Amino acid sequence: MLKSIRVFFLLIWLLGALSLVAAGAASPSPQIDVLRVEGTIVPAVASYIDRGITEAESHQAVAIIIELSTPGGLLSTTENIVDRILDAKVPVVVYVDRWAGSAGTFITLASHVAAMAPASRIGAASPVSINSEGGISDTLAKKITEDTAARIRSLADLRGRNQKAAEATVLEALSFTDQEALGLVPLREEHQQVLELDSPYLDPPLVDLGADNLDSLIAQLDGMTVEVAGGNVTIDTEGYVRNDIGMSLFERFLQVISDPNIAYILLTLATTGLVLELINPGTILPGVVGAISLLLAFYSLAVLEASWAGILFIVLAFVLFIAEVFTTTFGILTLGGIASLVMGSIILFGGGPELFQLQINWWVIAVVAIVITATFLFVVGATVRSQRRRPITGKEGLIGKVALAKTEIAPTGMVLVEGEHWTARTEGDRIELGEEVVVTKVEGLKLWVTKK
Repeated sequence: MLKSIRVFFLLIWLLGALSLVAAGAASPSPQIDVLRVEGTIVPAVASYIDRGITEAESHQAVAIIIELSTPGGLLSTTENIVDRILDAKVPVVVYVDRWAGSAGTFITLASHVAAMAPASRIGAASPVSINSEGGISDTLAKKITEDTAARIRSLADLRGRNQKAAEATVLEALSFTDQEALGLVPLREEHQQVLELDSPYLDPPLVDLGADNLDSLIAQLDGMTVEVAGGNVTIDTEGYVRNDIGMSLFERFLQVISDPNIAYILLTLATTGLVLELINPGTILPGVVGAISLLLAFYSLAVLEASWAGILFIVLAFVLFIAEVFTTTFGILTLGGIASLVMGSIILFGGGPELFQLQINWWVIAVVAIVITATFLFVVGATVRSQRRRPITGKEGLIGKVALAKTEIAPTGMVLVEGEHWTARTEGDRIELGEEVVVTKVEGLKLWVTKK
């Protein structure tokens, strides 16, 4: 009887242990995916964020965190990222690490949870490039600004954040520190007057959380309930596992060449290489470098919505440089080429409604202008002049040649030059047999020579 009781309790203990193991196997540690976004918001970044959210949805991560530090980016790309966040089936948390300027403000406010690190800032989301002179009409500029302001208001309203402050980042280009955005410190008087607030504090705040680091942020996320595309979700981070999703080499490469300075250098390098190959066929290397640079430049210029006027000005500059080589204008065409190159460089970007001032650094323009001008004045000029120079043959070709005296020349004699015997006459002292002489003049069948 006692033995049966022992067996019974042993079976109960085994069943309990098995149930605990099964429960552990059925409840794996929650996974939190982390993306890192730095730099300008361009299509490569949108592709990266889309891939990260898709992966998080596929393995049912409890949340995906985007560490963000950006000065801004393209309006169309920002809209794509915002739409992807709104359609996400997992909670998307944006953690402003240092700066959420311009496009970063939209991305932050679109997230289900918006958090900021100490000493970070957010705002200045005006579509800056629409104010470029000669870009678009005032009416269209106003339409774009109003539409952008309405978009950011709707995002703030959707997430229960301060609509006035969000709208002011677009209409007034206001920026807020992390403490101001959290409503923990009073705003400056100028900001209070612009926002027409009853209180000096933002209420409701512009963002949800402040966190010293990711671990602090994840701890605060535990237990929060947010509304995603599929319904309400409660975030459970207890015992979480962190999964970092980095940019692929291809995505990083596309992000690098989407920089305005890189795109500009690629365009000028492509044009220079192809022109050099056309002027001096068979060199191969300039043509190969030019063709590759041209393909990369096409991608960069398309992504950054470059101005056709700027591209045509740069092409015109190269045409003028080439024309200077083939004609004699005493530098007039070269000056025109430099002016066209600089003008095209200045207006190459910024013709459309971006959330970031796309421009080329002045020192990059200066360096490119100097290098290109020097190349066409010296390298290309020398190549073309050498091709146009008539080859000297026949008797005239003997001038300057070294000959060998086959007899005494006093004042006439015989010399051997280029394998032929010629009658020679000295212009100076007597020349002995076997001495080397230099041909100075040709008269009929007689050479004039001097001692070497």
